[in-house]
Amino acid sequence: MTTPRGNRPTGDAPEPTIGPTKLRDLAAIAAFATVASWILVRYNYGDLPPLPLLAGLVFYVLAAIEVVVAFVVRARVADRNVGRAHGQLHPLMAARVVALAKASALLGAIGTGVWAGLLAYLWRHSDLAAAQDDTPAAVIGLIGGVLLVAAALWLEYCCRAPDDPTDEAAGGHADPA
Repeated sequence: MTTPRGNRPTGDAPEPTIGPTKLRDLAAIAAFATVASWILVRYNYGDLPPLPLLAGLVFYVLAAIEVVVAFVVRARVADRNVGRAHGQLHPLMAARVVALAKASALLGAIGTGVWAGLLAYLWRHSDLAAAQDDTPAAVIGLIGGVLLVAAALWLEYCCRAPDDPTDEAAGGHADPA
Protein backbone atom coordinates (compact mmCIF):
# COMPACT_ATOMS: atom_id res chain seq x y z
CA MET A 1 0.00 0.00 0.00
CA THR A 2 1.43 3.38 -0.96
CA THR A 3 0.55 6.99 -0.47
CA PRO A 4 -1.27 8.90 -3.22
CA ARG A 5 2.07 10.24 -4.40
CA GLY A 6 3.54 6.76 -4.50
CA ASN A 7 6.66 7.74 -2.57
CA ARG A 8 6.46 5.68 0.60
CA PRO A 9 4.46 2.81 1.91
CA THR A 10 2.01 3.98 4.56
CA GLY A 11 1.97 0.91 6.78
CA ASP A 12 5.72 0.36 7.06
CA ALA A 13 6.94 3.66 8.50
CA PRO A 14 6.92 3.88 12.30
CA GLU A 15 5.20 6.86 13.86
CA PRO A 16 7.63 9.54 15.02
CA THR A 17 7.98 9.70 18.78
CA ILE A 18 9.80 11.89 21.23
CA GLY A 19 12.18 9.99 23.45
CA PRO A 20 14.10 10.98 26.52
CA THR A 21 16.89 13.51 26.13
CA LYS A 22 20.22 11.75 25.71
CA LEU A 23 23.25 12.78 27.73
CA ARG A 24 25.55 12.25 24.76
CA ASP A 25 23.56 14.78 22.72
CA LEU A 26 23.79 17.33 25.53
CA ALA A 27 27.52 16.61 25.92
CA ALA A 28 28.06 17.17 22.19
CA ILE A 29 26.18 20.48 22.34
CA ALA A 30 28.19 21.56 25.38
CA ALA A 31 31.47 20.59 23.69
CA PHE A 32 30.58 22.57 20.57
CA ALA A 33 29.58 25.60 22.66
CA THR A 34 32.81 25.31 24.66
CA VAL A 35 34.99 25.42 21.56
CA ALA A 36 32.95 28.19 19.93
CA SER A 37 32.94 30.39 23.02
CA TRP A 38 36.66 29.82 23.64
CA ILE A 39 37.41 30.95 20.08
CA LEU A 40 35.17 34.01 20.42
CA VAL A 41 36.63 34.95 23.80
CA ARG A 42 40.18 34.38 22.59
CA TYR A 43 39.80 37.03 19.92
CA ASN A 44 37.45 39.41 21.72
CA TYR A 45 38.26 39.25 25.45
CA GLY A 46 39.76 42.73 25.49
CA ASP A 47 36.51 44.20 24.15
CA LEU A 48 34.25 42.51 26.71
CA PRO A 49 33.07 44.37 29.81
CA PRO A 50 33.89 42.90 33.22
CA LEU A 51 31.59 40.01 34.13
CA PRO A 52 29.21 40.62 37.02
CA LEU A 53 29.68 38.07 39.78
CA LEU A 54 26.10 36.81 39.51
CA ALA A 55 25.92 36.68 35.71
CA GLY A 56 25.04 32.97 35.80
CA LEU A 57 22.39 33.34 38.50
CA VAL A 58 19.53 32.84 36.03
CA PHE A 59 20.52 29.18 35.66
CA TYR A 60 20.12 28.65 39.42
CA VAL A 61 16.69 30.27 39.39
CA LEU A 62 15.52 28.15 36.45
CA ALA A 63 16.92 24.99 38.04
CA ALA A 64 15.11 25.73 41.33
CA ILE A 65 11.81 26.33 39.53
CA GLU A 66 12.18 23.09 37.61
CA VAL A 67 12.94 21.12 40.77
CA VAL A 68 9.76 22.47 42.41
CA VAL A 69 7.71 21.64 39.30
CA ALA A 70 9.29 18.18 39.22
CA PHE A 71 8.12 17.49 42.79
CA VAL A 72 4.56 18.50 41.88
CA VAL A 73 4.51 16.49 38.65
CA ARG A 74 6.12 13.48 40.28
CA ALA A 75 3.51 13.43 43.04
CA ARG A 76 0.62 13.74 40.59
CA VAL A 77 1.98 11.07 38.25
CA ALA A 78 2.74 8.70 41.14
CA ASP A 79 -0.81 9.11 42.45
CA ARG A 80 -2.15 8.67 38.91
CA ASN A 81 -3.75 12.07 39.30
CA VAL A 82 -3.44 12.96 35.62
CA GLY A 83 -6.54 13.88 33.68
CA ARG A 84 -8.94 16.64 32.79
CA ALA A 85 -10.73 16.95 36.12
CA HIS A 86 -10.21 19.91 38.42
CA GLY A 87 -7.11 19.45 40.55
CA GLN A 88 -5.53 16.93 38.21
CA LEU A 89 -2.48 17.42 36.03
CA HIS A 90 -3.90 18.05 32.57
CA PRO A 91 -2.20 15.94 29.87
CA LEU A 92 -1.47 19.04 27.80
CA MET A 93 0.21 20.63 30.81
CA ALA A 94 2.32 17.50 31.20
CA ALA A 95 3.35 17.80 27.55
CA ARG A 96 4.25 21.45 28.10
CA VAL A 97 6.33 20.53 31.12
CA VAL A 98 8.21 17.94 29.05
CA ALA A 99 8.84 20.58 26.37
CA LEU A 100 10.10 22.96 29.07
CA ALA A 101 12.41 20.26 30.41
CA LYS A 102 13.83 19.50 26.97
CA ALA A 103 14.37 23.18 26.17
CA SER A 104 15.97 23.79 29.55
CA ALA A 105 18.32 20.85 29.07
CA LEU A 106 19.45 22.35 25.77
CA LEU A 107 19.82 25.80 27.32
CA GLY A 108 21.79 24.35 30.21
CA ALA A 109 24.09 22.45 27.85
CA ILE A 110 24.74 25.57 25.78
CA GLY A 111 25.26 27.67 28.91
CA THR A 112 27.60 25.08 30.39
CA GLY A 113 29.63 25.08 27.19
CA VAL A 114 29.80 28.86 26.97
CA TRP A 115 30.90 29.24 30.58
CA ALA A 116 33.38 26.35 30.21
CA GLY A 117 34.95 27.96 27.14
CA LEU A 118 35.22 31.28 28.94
CA LEU A 119 36.67 29.59 32.01
CA ALA A 120 39.23 27.71 29.91
CA TYR A 121 40.43 31.00 28.49
CA LEU A 122 40.49 32.68 31.89
CA TRP A 123 42.50 29.92 33.56
CA ARG A 124 45.04 30.02 30.77
CA HIS A 125 45.44 33.78 31.29
CA SER A 126 45.20 33.82 35.08
CA ASP A 127 48.10 36.24 35.28
CA LEU A 128 45.83 39.04 33.99
CA ALA A 129 43.96 41.00 36.65
CA ALA A 130 40.81 41.08 34.52
CA ALA A 131 40.90 37.30 34.13
CA GLN A 132 41.25 36.85 37.89
CA ASP A 133 38.25 39.12 38.45
CA ASP A 134 36.10 37.28 35.89
CA THR A 135 36.94 33.74 37.03
CA PRO A 136 34.47 33.56 39.97
CA ALA A 137 31.60 34.65 37.72
CA ALA A 138 32.55 32.00 35.16
CA VAL A 139 32.67 29.29 37.84
CA ILE A 140 29.24 30.34 39.16
CA GLY A 141 27.83 30.26 35.61
CA LEU A 142 29.37 26.87 34.83
CA ILE A 143 27.95 25.29 37.99
CA GLY A 144 24.56 26.89 37.27
CA GLY A 145 24.52 25.44 33.76
CA VAL A 146 25.28 21.96 35.06
CA LEU A 147 22.57 22.31 37.72
CA LEU A 148 20.06 23.41 35.08
CA VAL A 149 20.82 20.35 32.94
CA ALA A 150 20.44 18.07 35.96
CA ALA A 151 17.16 19.69 37.02
CA ALA A 152 15.78 19.56 33.48
CA LEU A 153 16.65 15.89 33.07
CA TRP A 154 15.05 15.08 36.42
CA LEU A 155 11.92 17.04 35.49
CA GLU A 156 11.71 15.16 32.21
CA TYR A 157 12.10 11.87 34.09
CA CYS A 158 9.34 12.83 36.53
CA CYS A 159 6.94 13.34 33.61
CA ARG A 160 7.14 9.69 32.59
CA ALA A 161 3.99 7.66 33.09
CA PRO A 162 4.39 4.86 35.65
CA ASP A 163 3.79 2.24 32.97
CA ASP A 164 6.17 3.77 30.39
CA PRO A 165 8.61 1.16 29.11
CA THR A 166 12.20 1.61 30.17
CA ASP A 167 14.84 2.56 27.65
CA GLU A 168 16.16 -1.00 27.64
CA ALA A 169 12.70 -2.45 26.96
CA ALA A 170 12.09 0.02 24.14
CA GLY A 171 15.36 -1.01 22.54
CA GLY A 172 14.63 -4.70 22.89
CA HIS A 173 17.27 -5.32 25.55
CA ALA A 174 15.03 -5.94 28.55
CA ASP A 175 15.24 -9.10 30.61
CA PRO A 176 12.49 -11.58 29.70
CA ALA A 177 11.90 -12.31 33.41
